[in-house]
Amino acid sequence: MRTMIILSFVCGLALSLNAQKVFSVDHASQADVKVFVVDYASQADLKVFKVDYASQSGKNDGSWFFVDYASQSDQRIYFVEYASQADVKIFFVDYKSQCGWSRSSKKHLFY
Repeated sequence: MRTMIILSFVCGLALSLNAQKVFSVDHASQADVKVFVVDYASQADLKVFKVDYASQSGKNDGSWFFVDYASQSDQRIYFVEYASQADVKIFFVDYKSQCGWSRSSKKHLFY
């Protein structure tokens, strides 16, 4: 029985780390990560593609699904007004094949 509980916990933890379900919060103090949307892909740390379904969200690869409630999310993000306030600079791409990390030094922020 104890083994089953531990195994369930480990599997649940592994699943939650893989998903990129995000929720946009209203205040910076509520956020896990502060992001700034840049004008050009070359300026971004992460290129993001918004998927239509949670099952399509990636494993920290830039495929994001925006959820309706903070409790459903794996990451709470706040969109800042200035690049200097951001932990990560992102750029929204049109195709899933374009998403991914440009600067992997900030990848740890989404684990």
